[in-house]
Amino acid sequence: MSKDNPSLTRRTALRLAAASPLAGLGGAARASDVQAAAAPAAGVSHAGIAVPIGGALKFSNTEVWARLVQLTGGAGSGWVVLPTAAGRPQRVAVGIANALMREGAQVEVLPVAPSWPDVDLAQAVRDPRIVEEVRNAQGVFFSGGAQERITSTLAPDGGSTPLLDAIRELQLRGGVVAGTSAGAAVMSSTMIRDAQDNLRVLKAGARMGREIDHGLGFIGHELFIDQHFLKRGRIGRIIPVMWQQGLRLGLGIDENTAAIIEGSEIEIIGGKGALLVDLTHARHDPSLPAFNLRGARLSYLDRGDRHDLATGVTTPSPQKLTEPVIDASRADFKPYHQRAPFYTDMLGDSTIVNAMGNLIDNRDSELYGLAFDGRALRQAASEADAALGFEFRLYRGPDSRGWYTGAFGGEDYTVVNLYLDITPVRMGRPFYRPLTST
Repeated sequence: MSKDNPSLTRRTALRLAAASPLAGLGGAARASDVQAAAAPAAGVSHAGIAVPIGGALKFSNTEVWARLVQLTGGAGSGWVVLPTAAGRPQRVAVGIANALMREGAQVEVLPVAPSWPDVDLAQAVRDPRIVEEVRNAQGVFFSGGAQERITSTLAPDGGSTPLLDAIRELQLRGGVVAGTSAGAAVMSSTMIRDAQDNLRVLKAGARMGREIDHGLGFIGHELFIDQHFLKRGRIGRIIPVMWQQGLRLGLGIDENTAAIIEGSEIEIIGGKGALLVDLTHARHDPSLPAFNLRGARLSYLDRGDRHDLATGVTTPSPQKLTEPVIDASRADFKPYHQRAPFYTDMLGDSTIVNAMGNLIDNRDSELYGLAFDGRALRQAASEADAALGFEFRLYRGPDSRGWYTGAFGGEDYTVVNLYLDITPVRMGRPFYRPLTST
C-alpha cells in the first residue's frame, strides 16, 4: 500500500476486481476494450504534418522538442523559426532555436515580425533569401504571441505572400509546420483572434474580425483548434464558436502539450492532453433567447493517446491498456466515485476534464455545473434582478468509455464519448443565504 497516495492503490485494486488486466503492454484484448469509436469524420486529411501546441511550452519539455526534430528526420534536419506573433521576437526566437538545436536540429531564425526593429515586413515576406531558407528546411516553427500578427503579415487582406507559399509547399512535400499558442491558433481555417472572456462568447457569440478571424488552414478546413484550453476553461468559447461557424470538429489543446496531426491521425504528447469536441449530432433550440446546445460529444485524449478522425477510433496509451476499460454498461463495472459532484464554475481551470474523469468512473450517470458572472450577480440591485448564466449537463451515453492510469504520477483518465448539454438559465440574487439562529 502506497503511503504517499493510497487512493491510487485502492483505485487499481478496484480495477483488478472489476476485470482482468491485459497480459502486458502487448497483450490482446477485445476491440471494444482497446478502442472506442465516435462518428467518423469523412474527408479529414491534409498533406504533411501539423503540430499545434497549446501554449506555455516549457523548454524543459524534451519529449515535444525531440519529437519535432525526429519528425523532420532527426539530427541535422533544418528548421526555421518565425517569431512573427511575439512582442519581443528576438528574445523569443533565441529560446525556441536553442531548444531545437539541443535536439540536433539546424536552425535559422527569420526576422519576420512586426515588432522586429528596422524590418520592412512587406519586403521581408518577399525576400528571395528568406523564402529560400524555408524551401531548404524540413520544419517551420511559429512562436506564441498575437495570432493576428501572423495572419496580417503572411496573408495580408486574406491573400498570400511568397513566404506563406513556401511554407505551404514545405508542408505539401511532407515537412512539419509547428506552432505554440498563437502559432497553433493560425493552423485552423477559422481561428480565435481575441476572445479572452469565455463567458462573454457564450453570451454574445463571436464577431469575424474581432473575436474570430480567418486562419492559415495548415490542418485543413474540417478541424478547429483552440489553445491554453483546459488551463483557461475555454470549453466556454470553443463550442459557441464552432456552432456559429458551422464547424463539426474542434480540438482544444492544453498548455505544454502538443497534438501531432498527420492525415486524419492525431497523437497527443507532452504535459497533459486535449479535448476533442464533435458537434455532428448536436441540436440547438432557436426559440430560446440565448445560446444553447444539446448533445455535444466530448472526448478527452490524454498524453500518449491516439485518435483517427476518419474512423472515429481512439486508442489509449500503452500505460492505460494495462488496466481494464471503464465501461458502465458492463456487469462487472465497479465505479470508484459514488456520487457526482456539482461544479459552480464549469469554466474554471481544468474543470471540464476533471468532471469527465469523475463521471466516467462514477455510479451516477450525469452531473451538473454552472457558468455565470459572480460579480454581476453580486451587483444586482434586488432579488428581482437576474443575471444570465448557463447550466452544463454532462452525461454518459451507451458508447461512453474510459481508461485510467497512475503511471504518470497522478490520476489520469482517457474519456471518450461523453455528452454535454448547455442550457441558458436565470441566476437569482442571492445565490445562497446564510443560516440564521432559530
